[in-house]
Amino acid sequence: MEPKNLRRVSEFHLEFSEEPERQPLIFGFFLTMYLIAVFGNLLIILAVSSDSKLCTPMYFFLSNLSFVDICFTPTTIPKMLWNIETQSKVITFEGCITQVYFFTLFVVLDILLLTVMAYDRFVAICHPLHYTVIMNPQLCGLLMLVSWVISVLHSLLESLMVLHLAFCTVLEIPHFFCELNPMIQLACSDTFLNNMVMYSVAQLLAGGPLTGIFYSYSKILSSIQGMSSARGKYKAFSTCASHLSVVSLFYCTGLGVYLSSAVTHSSHSSARASVMYTVVTPMLNPFIYSLRNKDLKRGLKTLFEKVSAPESRSRGSATAEPAVWSPRSAAGEVSAVRRPPTAVRSSAPTSATRESLRRARETRGSQKYSK
Repeated sequence: MEPKNLRRVSEFHLEFSEEPERQPLIFGFFLTMYLIAVFGNLLIILAVSSDSKLCTPMYFFLSNLSFVDICFTPTTIPKMLWNIETQSKVITFEGCITQVYFFTLFVVLDILLLTVMAYDRFVAICHPLHYTVIMNPQLCGLLMLVSWVISVLHSLLESLMVLHLAFCTVLEIPHFFCELNPMIQLACSDTFLNNMVMYSVAQLLAGGPLTGIFYSYSKILSSIQGMSSARGKYKAFSTCASHLSVVSLFYCTGLGVYLSSAVTHSSHSSARASVMYTVVTPMLNPFIYSLRNKDLKRGLKTLFEKVSAPESRSRGSATAEPAVWSPRSAAGEVSAVRRPPTAVRSSAPTSATRESLRRARETRGSQKYSK
């Protein structure tokens, strides 16, 4: 294939739904989930930052996961909503590559963050006495930095490999955004290297962290079984239940997308499954993590109190009646300020009292002597 074929590609066409009567329903559905996902995860970040008691590694990683989810949904949903509103299905080649880059970046970052959070729970439950020593701020920052570096390098590799593909006449992507696998299937040049790299790296970056998560929770379950207190078992399990729910939802939908595309080659079925981990999972994360988490609920309550306190003070100052000055009230205030507190009478005699008693005894003694 000649390199000039790549220059002829200027745009792609996204084909998600062929039925025009369903477009308003899809628009409202995705817009609602998008707003809930963004504002829900934003509340998690603000709650963690507003409560000093939530400055722990667990909530540090949770706030970073919420930040990634906030960045994750805008890579796909706004463009799809714009296409529905304008009745246009066109996306430029540059915009498609940009979507592939950021989508791949935040998907891998989500996977690595979920793995790091599983390791954090493993240390907290299996090694509670050494938790603060092991999960120190330096290690937490290093884990985040490594996750970002791996995600950036992987997404950069995949995007650069797509740039070297040549596309011919069929430029319709049966998806609501530009995903890596549908784009590779549209290429009319040799895609063996792209497919090999895509599936090999997917197995490495998805299978490796999933193995680490399984190992962490196997150790956690054995530690929970060894606990004698039922309250301790419940507390340990409740801290892991929300994370397990998010991991199960994310991995089941993500693996379902790639397995279905590899086996059946049905892009429409993979597009429906992609909705789960691109929109539904970021939307449900704030609810899952805050549903039974008392600390996070307290953080949200503290956040709402801080937000409502300035409003109540401003309303109180605006509605308060102005003070009217009067001589009587002014005199009362001055007297109230200047009036000393009532002194407590002391039972101990003063120096003047002792002197008078001494003189009285001397006078009584002289009178008795004269008699």
